[in-house]
Amino acid sequence: MTFKRSSGILLHPTSLPSPYGIGDLGPQSFRFVDWLSSTGCKLWQVLPLGPTGYGDSPYQAFSAFAGNPYLISPDDLFADGLLTQEDLDGMKDLPASKVDFGLFIPKKLDLLQKAFSRYQSNPEHLRQAFDYFCAENASWLDDYTLFMALKEANGGGAWNGWPEALRKRKKTALSKAQKELGESITRYAFYQFIFFRQWNKLRTYANERGIQIIGDIPIFVAYDSSDVWSHPELFYLDREGNPTVVAGVPPDEFSSTGQLWGNPLYKWDVHKKEGYAWWLSRVRSSLQIFDILRFDHFRGFAGYYEIPADHATAEFGRWVTGPGKDLFRAVDKFLGDGLITHGTGLPVIAEDLGLVTPDVIELLAAFDLPGMKVLQFAFSGPDNPFLPHNYVPNSVAYTGTHDNDTARGWFEHAAAHEREFAQRYLGVDGNDFAWDLIRGVWKSVAVMAITPMQDLLNLGSEARMNFPSKLGGNWEWRMGEQDLREDIAARLRDLNWLTYR
Repeated sequence: MTFKRSSGILLHPTSLPSPYGIGDLGPQSFRFVDWLSSTGCKLWQVLPLGPTGYGDSPYQAFSAFAGNPYLISPDDLFADGLLTQEDLDGMKDLPASKVDFGLFIPKKLDLLQKAFSRYQSNPEHLRQAFDYFCAENASWLDDYTLFMALKEANGGGAWNGWPEALRKRKKTALSKAQKELGESITRYAFYQFIFFRQWNKLRTYANERGIQIIGDIPIFVAYDSSDVWSHPELFYLDREGNPTVVAGVPPDEFSSTGQLWGNPLYKWDVHKKEGYAWWLSRVRSSLQIFDILRFDHFRGFAGYYEIPADHATAEFGRWVTGPGKDLFRAVDKFLGDGLITHGTGLPVIAEDLGLVTPDVIELLAAFDLPGMKVLQFAFSGPDNPFLPHNYVPNSVAYTGTHDNDTARGWFEHAAAHEREFAQRYLGVDGNDFAWDLIRGVWKSVAVMAITPMQDLLNLGSEARMNFPSKLGGNWEWRMGEQDLREDIAARLRDLNWLTYR
């Protein structure tokens, strides 16, 4: 896609202020869009929006197609007559400074159940729209809702612990479950209907104000997902449905044993035989809710690291060739019968961080996809590719990402020689380092410049969104209602004007 010079903010909806324990798609999300528009920024980047489970990570969702019901706005449910003021008041004793998932989740599920019960008692004003949604999305919704109903009926356990007939999707067992769990299936479908109804309203509002939404697409899916359960033939699984090989990355300077992610790996030969139908459906579904897609772990499309599933670390894996150009040609043809050849290009950003080999560079070049530059990684020396003088226009520059420390946190904890180099390069004293990084990214030739909201607010390590190697305590950061300040908007508005963004 031919992108225009622009700028934006990385902020996941869970981090928005709200009185209900988590950021949601209600009034504060619209307020954020108004504030973002006032800064002159034209991009809002979010993390994956799928339904989260164990660990609360948006990168380990129960579905690659479904939305996260935790993001449903109670205020909008109240406006629809599906909740009472008393229901809302019962959610207002949750922390405002962070998402406490342990406290929040049971309360939110109880609230959603109340909304569904009220819909059942008086469905007429929403029934037609609900029925239409279910019919339009049946290709993924039917499997997802049955999966979630079965998971609930089996105590929340992963699908490989279900009775054999359900694990292996025997027709008689599935038919019986559909009859016995009909109400639960409808409830999970209703949550999806409400989520997408609210999200589409928010996205339309953003687009009308010149804001495009960048959505994150993880390359891999969670093992405990409706995708793997309903399409086992597309993944490397044994006869019992357990993974034989899993995803990760090899040892490097940051980890002597590598990273063992545990996601099942795709049988790319089967995907190819099926014309990449599952992937094309995923891209189409994603572009129905996002304007631009960021493909996470892009290098995995060129070549991915395969680890035997019974290994405890990622030390002894191997590199395997990915689908490469073949997949992206199929996507190109599917979206516009030749967006590349007609010069429009795919609406895709490639997350090409980590080990970048010639095959990754070739794949990026073949489809003219912008890669990522993270200024926080830059301060080892003048030849570092993450320094702005080494950027190319077809790139997306960040101060940092959700996986990094905040800019201020980095500066406070970086090695002395890195801090000194950063100050020399940027020509600053370090007293306002977060904004020093923002200016460095905004002034660069990169076609897009993006910063996490935490850096705009000059927050320290306490506001970090995710520690990739840490279990628990992630994805909790939230901004305050008072943080959408006019002085910050004015400062960013001036910087956007100065740098022609």
